[in-house]
Amino acid sequence: NWSSHPLLCLQLSAVMVQTAPCQTCRKLTDSFIQGLERTANKNFGGGNTAWEEEKLAKYARSETRLLEIVEAACEKTDFECNKLLEQIEDQVETWWFHRQEEAPDLFEWLCIEQLRLCCPPGHFGPECKECPSGPGGICGGLGRCEGEGTRLGDGDCVCDPGYSGQLCQSCADGYYREKSSNNSVGACAACFHSCKKCSGPQDYKCLDCKPGWILHDNKCVDVDECGTELARCPTNTYCHNTEGSYDCRGCDQACVGCMGSGPARCKKCARGYRLKGAKCLDIDECSERAIACPGLNEACINEEGSFHCECADGFIRRDSICVENKPTTDPDKGLFDDMTDDEVQVLQQMFFGVVICALATLAAKGDMVFTAIFIGGVAAMAGYWLTEKGDYMLDGFLKGR
Repeated sequence: NWSSHPLLCLQLSAVMVQTAPCQTCRKLTDSFIQGLERTANKNFGGGNTAWEEEKLAKYARSETRLLEIVEAACEKTDFECNKLLEQIEDQVETWWFHRQEEAPDLFEWLCIEQLRLCCPPGHFGPECKECPSGPGGICGGLGRCEGEGTRLGDGDCVCDPGYSGQLCQSCADGYYREKSSNNSVGACAACFHSCKKCSGPQDYKCLDCKPGWILHDNKCVDVDECGTELARCPTNTYCHNTEGSYDCRGCDQACVGCMGSGPARCKKCARGYRLKGAKCLDIDECSERAIACPGLNEACINEEGSFHCECADGFIRRDSICVENKPTTDPDKGLFDDMTDDEVQVLQQMFFGVVICALATLAAKGDMVFTAIFIGGVAAMAGYWLTEKGDYMLDGFLKGR
């Protein structure tokens, strides 16, 4: 509700804003100030300078301008900003109508004093205590104060890389103090990579070594953990030395335990392998066994470390037995089911031809009985031939339907 009211309550419940971080409040107030700048010279376009000045003066502190700024203060997708804005509308109205002149810094008035979400620069924590400082500023100018500017953090110095100590005045492990030409304190520079402490950047200026290295004549020499009792590798792996450390790598599949990579470093050959010379090599069970695959019509297939049995070409496995791969026949299938309609029609014509020829032969012998049958048969068959019933009867006869 952004309507005009009398003086509104300046305090919000801590529960309402306790989840809102200082960064959200800073983003909101920065956006609000940008809105002020954006609407500062709004042009009414009236052409009358005195009239415009009067209107602009009224607009400067108007609720209309406040609404324009507030509506654009948060992006629609910024949930935290919109949530905080909804919670603090009373405070924003109070500052807009009654506190702008005495408290021109909206961030300081709202985020630090009213909502107590932020602290001034160089301060931290719920009570905004002062950050530790030394020569050069906060944390000696070589780090940052944990929680600075917020109501969070413990105020400890988080030092820049290469520095350590309460005020970041010492060089961290792996760094040394450079000499300065003007008697000032030199910067911290990196030692040689194997040195924990050193007097210079060279490898022969080490004073102490990082873990995995041992000091010898001011040089840090790599410790070969694999040649000592320091390495601990699980079963069926071997130790591989690295600079300053080691790692455990898997043995070759031909090995049961090994001293290095490859089939020539096995302690013992795995099942399916045999030692030949210095290497554990695959056993070809198919050639060495008289009957590797005892099943009928089976073929032996060798593979690395083992073998398997497959049905020979032309055979398939049914119920654990390799049987000949024959196409199955359908017991309900008719003799002529695979024939096309054109082929059936040709067979029908051949059938009629054979019957007619037989009757004609008998009639030619002068037998009046067969002559009568021949003439009657021709007439009957011609009639049936021309009807769908005749086609159905013949199709059923020829196709077994």
